[in-house]
Amino acid sequence: YRKYSKLVESLKRDEHYTVEEKSKSVPLTEEGTERVEELLGIDNLFDYENSDAAHHVANALRAKECYRNDIEYVVKDGEIVIVDEFTGRLMFGRRYSDGLHQAIEAKENVKIRSEDQTLASITFQNYFKMYTKLAGMTGTAATEEREFREIYGVDVVVIPTNKPIARLDQPDLIYKDEKCKFEAVLGDVIENHQAGRPV
Repeated sequence: YRKYSKLVESLKRDEHYTVEEKSKSVPLTEEGTERVEELLGIDNLFDYENSDAAHHVANALRAKECYRNDIEYVVKDGEIVIVDEFTGRLMFGRRYSDGLHQAIEAKENVKIRSEDQTLASITFQNYFKMYTKLAGMTGTAATEEREFREIYGVDVVVIPTNKPIARLDQPDLIYKDEKCKFEAVLGDVIENHQAGRPV
């Protein structure tokens, strides 16, 4: 893992590889593939016998470009700890799979732990079906009522609010392009800020 982490440090963004932020993938360019083959002393990175090397290079590039310290993970007591993207909480005991966690450990120069091996997996639906009684609460179950009935065989009961709903549902606003949309948002922010309302 450390070998590949060092190798990708010599590669340049937009010359040897591109970064696709949305999918968190970092494909090599033709020049990048040739450079990696040269550094590894192999003829074809994508030959079957080089599939491990290709996999390690891909993970090392993802670790370098898409996974940032203090954003997607933190280094705590010599270990990589994943940060929950929704809550910001540290997820102790959780690890990225498929060698990515080891690539991040190599990048951060901490002890590289072996990959976990998944021996069995189960879908949430099949896991929940193992219970004889099933119940739950959420504010969004009514929209998925049919799914709850078909998959789990349970009904959805809507509990009315204790007080009348004060929310006003406004009609959708549609703009011809992104620029117009952001100008409208900015105008709304300025108006509310001047009125002393939090934005």
